[in-house]
Amino acid sequence: MKISEFFEKEGKTTFSFELLPPLRGNSIQQVFNAIDRLKEFDPKYINITTHHSENEYKEDERGIFRKVNVRKRPGSVAIAAAIQNRYGIRAVPHIISQGFSKEETEYALIDLSFLGVTDLLLLRGDTKKLDAGQKSMDSHQHATGLQEQVNNFNKGIAYDGSTLTPPEIPFTYGMACYPEKHEESPNMESEIYYTKMKVDQGADYLVTQMFFDNSKYFAFVDRCRAAGITVPIIPGIKPIHLKNQLTVLPKVFRSDIPADLEKELRRCKDDDEAREVGVAWCIAQCKELMQHHVPGIHFYALMATESVHKVASAIY
Repeated sequence: MKISEFFEKEGKTTFSFELLPPLRGNSIQQVFNAIDRLKEFDPKYINITTHHSENEYKEDERGIFRKVNVRKRPGSVAIAAAIQNRYGIRAVPHIISQGFSKEETEYALIDLSFLGVTDLLLLRGDTKKLDAGQKSMDSHQHATGLQEQVNNFNKGIAYDGSTLTPPEIPFTYGMACYPEKHEESPNMESEIYYTKMKVDQGADYLVTQMFFDNSKYFAFVDRCRAAGITVPIIPGIKPIHLKNQLTVLPKVFRSDIPADLEKELRRCKDDDEAREVGVAWCIAQCKELMQHHVPGIHFYALMATESVHKVASAIY
């Protein structure tokens, strides 16, 4: 069963969430701890983020600082397989185009196919921390190019045009969408155009960037439907759990903070108070979404497992 079919089969708003791989050298147990905390809400799938390597300056034995390329988190392939093996829950690894070559992507697809992980989320990824070498490597500039590679892989066509044995179970995938417009889109019309392109080329469902104003999501869905986009559009939701996220989230994710939420967060003296405000806002936000019969709610649980648990306890 494809991920998109869960939304039709369940007949109710499904629960899913996204996790970070542990930092290099840390145990996978922290991933399992988060899943153990949230599995009571019957998650239909769990997303695992993927991260390219980054440059850091490290001091050598002579006291000279040299630039080195560091991979801070392991890839999502092994973690996805571990989750499916341990819990029997669909794991959805992120596959990103930037920071990885087309060849590296192909090997990831081969490994995932061998491991029985056939659901993906295709993304361009963050380009801000790429070095010159990563920007010039043979990779896809946009998620739609990555999408074409996955489609060809399903047909038995390698990234270099040679033939390979098609996977026994073809990959299916979702892709991202942006109710408040991607930062590089010139206008909302362009945003809808490229969103429709993703669907026309095979995306089974869409997951939104996090938002805190439901009216932005409802308006975006209406525009998508008017443009002929019929796939499920899953709201991506994050409970604010740190006071500084009032300024960090708009900067990093370009998500507007509604004035009422801003006012409440500014009154908070510390992170504990901000966490309570974030949970209360998120519960109200999710209840309204469920009243509009959204097919699912996807929680960005990154470092906020306890907040997600409180929200899910109130709405499921």
